[in-house]
Amino acid sequence: MPTAGIPETQSTHEHSHVHGPTWFLALGALGVVYGDIGTSPLYAVRECFIGPHAVPISPENILGILSLVFWSLIVVVSIKYLVFVMRADNEGEGGILALLALISPGRGPTSRGRSVLVLLGLFGAALLYGDGVITPAISVLSAVEGLQVATDAFEPVVVPIAVVILIGLFAAQKRGTAGLGAVFGPTMLVWFSSIGVIGATAIWRQSAQHVSVLSAINPSHALSFFIRNDGHGFLILGSVVLCVTGGEALYADMGHFGARPIRLAWYSVALPGLLLNYFGQGALLLERGAAITNPFYQLAPEPLLYPLVILSTVATVIASQALISGAFSLTQQATQLGYLPRFNIIHTSDTAEGQIYIPEVNAGLMLTCVLLVISFESSSRLAAAYGIAVTGTMGVTTLLFYIVARERWKWSFLLAGGVVLLFLIFDVAFFSANIVKIVDGGWFPLVVGIAVFTVLTTWKRGRSEVARMLADASLPTAAFLADVATNPPYRVDGTAVVMTSNPDGIPALLLHHLKHNKTLHKRVALVSIMSEKRPEVPDRERVDVKEMGHGFYRVTARYGFMETPRIKEILRLCQGKGLAFEMMTTTFFLGRETLLATGRARMAHWRKRLYAVLARNAPAASSYFEIPPNRVIELGAQLEL
Repeated sequence: MPTAGIPETQSTHEHSHVHGPTWFLALGALGVVYGDIGTSPLYAVRECFIGPHAVPISPENILGILSLVFWSLIVVVSIKYLVFVMRADNEGEGGILALLALISPGRGPTSRGRSVLVLLGLFGAALLYGDGVITPAISVLSAVEGLQVATDAFEPVVVPIAVVILIGLFAAQKRGTAGLGAVFGPTMLVWFSSIGVIGATAIWRQSAQHVSVLSAINPSHALSFFIRNDGHGFLILGSVVLCVTGGEALYADMGHFGARPIRLAWYSVALPGLLLNYFGQGALLLERGAAITNPFYQLAPEPLLYPLVILSTVATVIASQALISGAFSLTQQATQLGYLPRFNIIHTSDTAEGQIYIPEVNAGLMLTCVLLVISFESSSRLAAAYGIAVTGTMGVTTLLFYIVARERWKWSFLLAGGVVLLFLIFDVAFFSANIVKIVDGGWFPLVVGIAVFTVLTTWKRGRSEVARMLADASLPTAAFLADVATNPPYRVDGTAVVMTSNPDGIPALLLHHLKHNKTLHKRVALVSIMSEKRPEVPDRERVDVKEMGHGFYRVTARYGFMETPRIKEILRLCQGKGLAFEMMTTTFFLGRETLLATGRARMAHWRKRLYAVLARNAPAASSYFEIPPNRVIELGAQLEL
C-alpha cells in the first residue's frame, strides 16, 4: 500500500505462508487480529464516565471523550500501525520480537546504546505477557456482566460464570484452534455488524433531537475537553486508551494473514463498526445522561439484550483466544531467539505450522486469569489494571520503528523523527495517564512484565556464559583429527550423532565420551542447531553438511524464530546432501550439565541460581527435538557459573 510522500521500504511483501483470496484472508483477520480491539466497546466508554477517574456526564465532556476516541483510533491504529509500523516486517512476520530481530547488534552509534534498545525491546515483549493475562479476564467478565443489566438477580453468579468460561477456554487449547478458527471470522463479522447497527440506531435517534454526536469528529472538542478539565482531563486518557489496546495485535499477527487483508478488514468492517458503536454510546449518554450505567448494553433494545450478551461472550472468547495463541507464539519466538529455555511445543495442526500449544504457558495463563477474576470481581476494577502494559509496549515499538526506518530504509532524520514524534505524543500521553493506575491494580501487569523480563535476560546471559565455558572446554578440530589419525581409537559399527551448540571445534561431550569409553563410532556427525533472526528458513538453506575426514562430519541446521527444530527433518535433509542415517544403527549423544552457582561468571548470585533452576526444569533435549528416547545416551558434567 504505497503512500504519497513516504519512501518505499525493502520489506513490504506478503509472507510466504499467506495464501488465498484477499477477502477470505480479511475475514480471517477479523476473527484473529481484531478480537481484542473489537470487544473494547464493552468497557472503554463506560470507564470514562463511570470508572474511578470518570468525568461528569455532560454534553461537552461526551463530545470531548468521543473526539479523543475517534482521533486515537485514527492516529494510533489507522496511521501508526496500519500505514507505518506494518511496513517494518521481518520477512512478512510482525511483532516486537520480530522487529527487535531486524536491529543488527553491530549497527548504531555505540554498543551501549544498542544494548539499551535490545533491553527496551525485551521489556516491551515481557509487558505483552501482562497484557495477555488481563485481556481474557476483563473481556469475558465484561461480557457476562451484561446479565446484570437485565436483572440484579444475576449479580452473584457473574464471577462464577466467567471463571467457568475461562477454564473451559483454556482446557480446549490442547485440541487446537483449527475447528474453532473456522468460525472466528464470520462470528466477528456478525459482531462488528451488530454493534455498528445498534450504534447507528442510537445516533439517528439522537440526531433528530439534539446537535449530532458526529460533530465530535472535530478535534477542537478534544482540545476544549483538556482545557476545561485540566489535570483530570489528562487522567481520563487512562480510560480512553482502552479503545486502542488491541493495536499491537495488528502488528504481531501480520504474518498469519498479510498486511493487505488486515488493512482491508480494518477500513471496511472493524473501524466503521467500532466508530458507529462508540458514537452510538455517546448519543445514548447525551439522550439519557446519568440514567446510563452500562452504555454498551443499554444501547440494545430489551428483547435483544440476552442475544447480545451471548454474542458478546462469544466475541470475548475469540478475543481471548487470539491473546492466548499470541502468548504461545511469543514464547516460541523467545525460545528460538535464545531468551527462554525450551518448552514442550505441541503442534495441533498437520497443515498450519503456526498453530501450537504450550502446556506450561497455558496452565500459567489459566491460573492467573482465574485468580484475576476472583480477586478483582468486576471488569471496572480490572480496567484499572489494564492499559499500562500495552501502552509501554506501544512506546517501545515506536522507538524500535525509528531505528529500523533510519538504518534499514535510510529515511532522513526529519522524516523519521517527525513521524515518530507524532506517535510518541500519543504513546507517552497514554502511558503517563496510566501511571496513576499503578496503585489501583496497574502494578499487576508491571510485576508480570518485570518477572518475565528478568527471566528473559537471565536466561540469555546464563546461556552465553555456559556456551563460553563449553567452547573453552572444546578442542580445535584440526588438532583432534590429527590425533585420531596418529592414535586411532577403536571404531565400532554405526553412527554417532553428537548434539553441540558450538558449530566450531570438537565438543567436550565427545572428548568426555572418548576419554571414558575409549571408542568411537565409524561415523560421527557433530550436529549444531542454530537460530536465525528471520521467521523461517527454506529447506534448501536448512542444512549444511561438511565432511572433515576420518569418518567425521559437521552438520549445521538453521531454523527461524517461528519454527521448531525436529531431528527427523534434519536427518532427512542430510540424506539429500550425501549423508544418510539408518535410525536403528544411530546413537545420539546429549550432554546434561549440572550447574553450580559457585563459579566466576560475571552474573549476580541470584541470577546464577535462577538460571540453574530454569535449566533444571527445562524439557530434555531429546523430548524437545523429538529424538527417539531409546537411541539416546546422556553424559553428565558439572559446570560452575
